Amino acid sequence: TRRPEYTLDHLVIERYPAFVDALRDLDDALCMVFLFATMPTVSKVTNEIVEDCKRLSTEFMHYVIHSHCLRKVFLSIKGIYYQAEIQGQSITWIVPYQFSQNVPLDVDFKVMGTFLQFYRTLLGFVNYRLYTTSNLSYPPKVDQSMDDSAAGLGSLRIEAKRVEDLIKATQPTETTVPGVAMTKEMKQRMETLGSKIKKIVAADTTAPAYESVGDADGDQDDESQQSDNQLFAKQVFYLSREVPRYSLEFVIRAFGGRLGWDQTSGGGSPYAENDRTITVQISDRPVQGHQFLDRIYVQPQWVYDSINARRLLDVDDYLIGQTLPAHLSPFVEYEEGDYVPEAASKLAAAAGFEGEVTNLKPEDRDQSEDSEEEDVADIDGASADEDAPDSDDDEEDEDAIAEKQHQKQLLAERAGVSFSEYQQKQTAKPKPTAAGKKRSKAEIEEEERQKIAISMLSKKKRKVVNRTQADAYKKAKDVNTLKTRKAQAAKSAKGKKN
Repeated sequence: TRRPEYTLDHLVIERYPAFVDALRDLDDALCMVFLFATMPTVSKVTNEIVEDCKRLSTEFMHYVIHSHCLRKVFLSIKGIYYQAEIQGQSITWIVPYQFSQNVPLDVDFKVMGTFLQFYRTLLGFVNYRLYTTSNLSYPPKVDQSMDDSAAGLGSLRIEAKRVEDLIKATQPTETTVPGVAMTKEMKQRMETLGSKIKKIVAADTTAPAYESVGDADGDQDDESQQSDNQLFAKQVFYLSREVPRYSLEFVIRAFGGRLGWDQTSGGGSPYAENDRTITVQISDRPVQGHQFLDRIYVQPQWVYDSINARRLLDVDDYLIGQTLPAHLSPFVEYEEGDYVPEAASKLAAAAGFEGEVTNLKPEDRDQSEDSEEEDVADIDGASADEDAPDSDDDEEDEDAIAEKQHQKQLLAERAGVSFSEYQQKQTAKPKPTAAGKKRSKAEIEEEERQKIAISMLSKKKRKVVNRTQADAYKKAKDVNTLKTRKAQAAKSAKGKKN
């Protein structure tokens, strides 16, 4: 029996009527395709599937390189996370490390294969649309000799569609179709078609651009964005044989850099190791057999940290043999009150920020402070009669008070004193302040004012305020715990050195 052949093209068109919808749902497709591109060939995963996933993933990486739309990179224990911004949509995917993999036996590859079949069709449509909108020929040509020598991304030839090719295709040829006579008017139209296309293209290139009121600021933003995307444009890298070439080649080329690599990592390297134009050599060995004096030797983490910081970092902390700083995730945004690692504070200070690192822009802080003042004013002017308390809230409050009372009675019984004596001892204990110092008169008055304002609220609003204060207290406690652990670790490390 013959197995029926079918395609999923109609499902992709029905599910994603607009191209932006397909980009929003591209994260899972990329993760699945990149995963199977590194899989070994097994019974459920044929060689045809693996090769097709390799082709689709390489085509997508070439588009990211061509458009310079890569934004973030993070090396995790699971793999390498990438984030690109394509047509205003942030697309995040993970690529596994290229190690020899043992295929688990308890994984149902039949179910994964069903999803993979749809994702392959989707990514094929997306790649075609991205290439055609960027005036690139699709599918890209494969250089078989480079592919056989493990050239990686260099095995694909990305070519742009030229206007000359379009004109040449429309020019009349000497051969005519038998039985079809070309009239004089048809010949004249075909002869003038090439000149008309040239005029249209020239008019498009010389047409004045319409500018709006905010175009000046927009141009500056575009220039800064372009400079960030061309971060390594003035650098020529050389990759030693022990570094992950498949990742470094992608991120360096995505930010405008040029690079060469060792012959043992694959063929097709445009630069040899002794090339004098090389400015940075990336190595992960503590001892080098020989070094060139006209280049800098750094560890691979410098490339990824520079990309996340959007600038070239100082190489002193990333030199060969140095202890590397913490590799922070660029996907984490620090808010006020959060624990900020020391490395993040250094990066923020070097970028021109002062104080704690937050996800607020400098111009947004005044607005947030004004909104906080308005919220405080609303609390001060709120009345207990605004919202009538619900019966459920009353029952919950009574249950909570009874539970607390019972806990206090148990503690008093455990201490061997009466409940009244236990309460007197608890009220007589002074409450420690946050800073451990004597509070000023202004701080005490501010605290009393806040207590009065909270007591005037309804029970429902009072619960919200108390819950917010409890969350803030818990966050501050966690931050203090982390700071204490950090101080203890630094003290122990200092003691070991001594």
